[in-house]
Amino acid sequence: MKTLVTGGCGFIGSHLVDRLVNDGHEVVILDNLSSGSLRNIEHHKGNHKVQFHHVDIADYTKISPLFKGVAKVFHLGALADIVPSIEQPMNYHHSNVDGTISVLEACRHNSVQRVIYAASSSCYGIPDKYPTPETAAISPQYPYALTKYLGEQYCMHWHRVYDLNITSLRFFNVYGPRARTSGTYGAVFGVFLAQKLNGKPYTVVGDGKQTRDFTFVTDVVNACVTTSDNQQCAGEIMNIGSGNTYSVNRLVELLDGPVVHIPKRPGEPDCTFADTSKINKKVGWKPLVSLEEGVKIMLENINYWKEAPLWEPANIAEATKDWFKYLGK
Repeated sequence: MKTLVTGGCGFIGSHLVDRLVNDGHEVVILDNLSSGSLRNIEHHKGNHKVQFHHVDIADYTKISPLFKGVAKVFHLGALADIVPSIEQPMNYHHSNVDGTISVLEACRHNSVQRVIYAASSSCYGIPDKYPTPETAAISPQYPYALTKYLGEQYCMHWHRVYDLNITSLRFFNVYGPRARTSGTYGAVFGVFLAQKLNGKPYTVVGDGKQTRDFTFVTDVVNACVTTSDNQQCAGEIMNIGSGNTYSVNRLVELLDGPVVHIPKRPGEPDCTFADTSKINKKVGWKPLVSLEEGVKIMLENINYWKEAPLWEPANIAEATKDWFKYLGK
């Protein structure tokens, strides 16, 4: 089958490409490399079944011809992270909203049979129920969360109006090898592993008792593929999580090392924890990788973060000043 992955050079996207190639599919990758890296797909170089196109997904005229003959589309291309979305909201709207509309139209006009949209659990904001079901109130706290939710709304609208066979999967706290190492202060695993490599203390926000639904990347990829094979999920929105929630202190314990505490940040929930009963019932998907197993794999691949930015309290404070300025009201 011919499949297409937007954001296929990114963290999750590149793992999805690996899975699709291993399953025998021809894969077309679209990525503008704003946060993804060719390093993540270099092991596919020379494989005639893998095509890479350096393109902005919001440029409909350029991307639409690339969807010809494609049966399935996995739309993972997006700008991520909180701070830059606060600083550059128009860029995030361009990528995450305009880009999504462009992809949807390319799917529609090329008769793509199945579409999976990578949504974000950040749309829930600070939930009032745990585990959090898909029916929970939507309350985005920053532009990244809002633009990912708007993209999801466009997906559901294209399903209703144009009968596009699309499913939205809300990812919770995904981690694993190839997690982003860009210059943006963001994902906790990339921050902590770079600190470990440099012999620096882990910068734990607040008291570290806050918990996160850390979900291993191969479980997320398996959810994408399994759901794409199920034609009965059209128009559905489903959570993807680990089946548990773990404290940052537990993560530090597994990584082993000294700690320094930095101020708690506004707009962040004390807990993220997905109710995954819906996807389990619909397609039989369950997560397989525990946090302990996942962290072990991360440590085995720690050299990936050798060139990652080193974050310490002083430069974190500088990088997040707009976070406190705009969200700390």
